[in-house]
This record gives sequence, C-alpha cells and structure tokens, in this order.
Amino acid sequence: MPELCRFGGMVIVMLFKDTKQHNKPHVHVYYGEYEASVGLDGELLSGSLPSKQYKILVGWLLYNEENVYKAWNLAVQGEHFEKIKPM
Repeated sequence: MPELCRFGGMVIVMLFKDTKQHNKPHVHVYYGEYEASVGLDGELLSGSLPSKQYKILVGWLLYNEENVYKAWNLAVQGEHFEKIKPM
C-alpha cells in the first residue's frame, strides 16, 4: 500500500484510483488492530480509531491540508506521491 505517513503508531496510506467505495478524498489509517477510512476533512467514513489517535490524525490532516490534497490528486490518477513528514 502506498504509505503517506507513519507516526504515533499510525500508518496512513492512500490507495491508487480509490474512488469507488468512498466518493470523497480520504486516507486509510491503521493503528494496531484498528482500521479506519477518514475523509481529508476529518470525517470518519468507516471503521474506528481510539479517540486520541483520531484527534491527532485530524490535526495532522488539517496541518498538512495542501500536501494531502496534492497527494490525493496524484493517487486518484494512479501516480506516485511524496510522503509527508509527521508533525
């Protein structure tokens, strides 16, 4: 899976051409046994995360908004994107 970032025990990925299940820009997040799809606007689309990790993720998405959307635009076209550094 194309990894966007890894921090605080979370692995954040974007899948190439991933527009079928969720019709909005999103990331997939893995934290231990938890998995979630979260919109780039912070909306929880599916799955679950502990509250603390969810809040950290939403803050990271907001802080990196421009780079995350840039990565999304490349990923939906099947193109590789740059990893984003953790906060």
